[in-house]
Amino acid sequence: MPAPVPATARHRCRTVLTGLLTLATAVVVSLAATAPASAADTWTETGSDRADPLTESQGLTSVEVPAGSPNRYTGIGTIPLSVSLRGWNHVGDPDASSNGYYIEPYQRDSGNSKMFRVQAPDGAWSEYVHTLGAGEALNNSWVAISPDGQWMLSGEWGTMSRLLVFPTPGLNPATSPSVDLPQASTVHLDRPVRDVQGCDFSGPTTLLCSSDDPDGSLFGLTKPLLQIDLSAAPDGSADVVGHVTALRQMPLRSSCSGTFEVEGIDYDRRTGVLRAVVVSPGFCVLTDSMTYRFSRG
Repeated sequence: MPAPVPATARHRCRTVLTGLLTLATAVVVSLAATAPASAADTWTETGSDRADPLTESQGLTSVEVPAGSPNRYTGIGTIPLSVSLRGWNHVGDPDASSNGYYIEPYQRDSGNSKMFRVQAPDGAWSEYVHTLGAGEALNNSWVAISPDGQWMLSGEWGTMSRLLVFPTPGLNPATSPSVDLPQASTVHLDRPVRDVQGCDFSGPTTLLCSSDDPDGSLFGLTKPLLQIDLSAAPDGSADVVGHVTALRQMPLRSSCSGTFEVEGIDYDRRTGVLRAVVVSPGFCVLTDSMTYRFSRG
């Protein structure tokens, strides 16, 4: 018959077990609190359309207002001469709000600023210039307007661990073409992304992004479609965290061999259709560059 366990030993056992239970509970609560807001989606290719290399090779967006409006695209051939002559020689992936504002991001080869060109629902254009912050990259590849219309996200070229948040020019009452457009806050990514060419909101706290990453070391595949789940909807008052997931590789098909370039992306809130531009290598940039369509599931 085993000897009875002393009371002090039993007390120590209970103390250790209680501590382990408390620690396990804390870990579970912590994991639940840091879990992404939504599970990663699956996107299946459903079709494609040829993308014109001059006018449809940089970005695209669906337009909700006025009803029946065609999709809009950007490319070197869509830059107005008056804008190009002032040095704004690159246009990126645009976006449009649910109430009819349309925004194009512009950059130039040198300087300390980037520009956002805004068309109001009445057709009038205005320009908002942002002076670069400390360490901010010059490029201006894309914009994504939050579903409430008040905040606009933008990114930087290269390997980055953040996205930039601005008040939406033209929609947010704190903005004016006559003053510098300030950065309001930051999205801190839980893992780095590379060469993001476009992002679009598919929900209040979910972004879908196209990456032209040629390396593949970040996610185990090149040219990925990314999903970024935000810890909260951006409101400009505080930074938020973005959980990054690679969903799939973008289609890379062409009659020519060489390096493809993944460009802008669009999510149509009305239909649930996702579209992305992929530019073909070499001579085939003229013949089989494509806008691919995807559906969820």
